[in-house]
Amino acid sequence: MNPTRKRAGLKKLCLGVVLLVSVYTVGSVPYMGQQAAAPAQTATQPDNEYMVGSTLWTQTSGEWRAMAYQAYNLARLLLDQDLRTKRRGRMRRAVVVDIDETVLDNSPYQASLVRERKSYPQDWTAWINRSEARAIPGAIEFLKYAHSRGVRVFYVTNRKAVEKEGTRVNLLKLGFPGVNDETLIVRTDADDSSKEERRRRIARRYRIVLLIGDNLNDFAEVLEKKTIPERISAVDQSKALFGARFIMLPNAMYGDWENAVYDYNFSLPDAEKAARRRQLLKSVGEKP
Repeated sequence: MNPTRKRAGLKKLCLGVVLLVSVYTVGSVPYMGQQAAAPAQTATQPDNEYMVGSTLWTQTSGEWRAMAYQAYNLARLLLDQDLRTKRRGRMRRAVVVDIDETVLDNSPYQASLVRERKSYPQDWTAWINRSEARAIPGAIEFLKYAHSRGVRVFYVTNRKAVEKEGTRVNLLKLGFPGVNDETLIVRTDADDSSKEERRRRIARRYRIVLLIGDNLNDFAEVLEKKTIPERISAVDQSKALFGARFIMLPNAMYGDWENAVYDYNFSLPDAEKAARRRQLLKSVGEKP
């Protein structure tokens, strides 16, 4: 065979193989435009991997349940102590409780955020209106006991008015006592999340024996909207009240402790949030 024709034939064969491979791979391998676009499609999805540990701890650990029972056992001891004190002519006693992670467990919602890579408040109202949250261990028993002793129970929450009916149905379905329009107090001011004025309204007619919550904002105005060092200092200054008048429930999933990490700017990019979380960790040899 002519060497020139042989080389020409080899070139045609190689070109045919390249074209054949191209035909078979164009449908299975994204072209460069697709590869460049993929990250943009997921860039807006939050990275919630850091929430896995705290949500898993809440849902699976006996320790979380033990701490909840411990809180409500202590609440009963303190209430009994107060009930033994005869107070003629004084105002009726009241107990004020927060709702989320204090009497109702929203960890299924948190787990959904992780799995679906969503952010609060996505689907939050829909979750509330399903009325499917479970009770925090010990909460129903304690509040029923308080109610049976003539103590008024108030549920003070930052859930919105549009979420009030779903909340009411959930609480009643689980058997929480004394739930009505007066005792279930939601947030009505979109610009103010403080519970201080609502606590004051209750205190005008009742003597608040105990405040129970999972967030410092559930207890006193002096503990609200502070930086991390200020929050720690405020707790230290109020230490005599915890376990005496304030009862704290465990919640590592979310709260104002996390808002303080981000300087109350939750709209920060995920990368900056992650950097702040790591930056605030204190390792061996570092001052707290």
